[in-house]
Amino acid sequence: MTTGDVMLLHSSMKSLGFVAGGAQAVVQALLDALGTEGTLVVPTHTPSNTDPADWRRPPVPEAWWPVIREQAPGFDPSRTPSQHMGIIAEVARTWPGALRSTHPQVSFAALGKHADDIVAEHRLDDALGERSPLGAVYRLDGKVLLLGCGHHSNTSMHLAEWRQASPPRSRTGSAIRQPDGRSQWTTWDDVVPDSDDFERLGADYEATGAVTIGQVGDATARLMAQRPLVDFATTWLATHRFGAAHA
Repeated sequence: MTTGDVMLLHSSMKSLGFVAGGAQAVVQALLDALGTEGTLVVPTHTPSNTDPADWRRPPVPEAWWPVIREQAPGFDPSRTPSQHMGIIAEVARTWPGALRSTHPQVSFAALGKHADDIVAEHRLDDALGERSPLGAVYRLDGKVLLLGCGHHSNTSMHLAEWRQASPPRSRTGSAIRQPDGRSQWTTWDDVVPDSDDFERLGADYEATGAVTIGQVGDATARLMAQRPLVDFATTWLATHRFGAAHA
């Protein structure tokens, strides 16, 4: 990581062990390393704001589905906390000057020079595709840092799913806060994300020597350029997942 980088961070504070100053110190250290010309990007996803008909862990009774859709507070970039992304991402989301994309399920927050470029065009029907923050990081030739977490959390690989010729698609939905404060249930079609084989994909990519692996506190850190990762993953998925599926 060097000054001026665009850095997409996935992190586990628990994996780092004791850090004086906690998550705030980690975010500050990253911003200091990136400098005024750099940009820090974090996932601020909200997986509970999805269609309850698709919930499996745990499922909810069908009679609850319309109630959940009607009563869920609509996603608002400034109000809705991230879920399961870790405390470092949540601290970055609330950092002064942070901008957040408007996708109600898989938003990202960004801090720094290119923050607006990264979060500005996050369409509902391109959740993790070309017009998402992942696509923006790719165009900006950014890097990915896995800090204490594995490739299962490496969302850039989803961009490779969106680049397949015929990826599976489905109807999905979320509650979205309207300008007048009301919540509105909204549905759309998009690619179905699947990270089940990302650890195997990541291991094969590491075998190419393109990932720098080191120790940060108690955590293993993996640093890689995003473009070659996504390009490798696009070919890998076409061969190992989609090729097998269509054989």
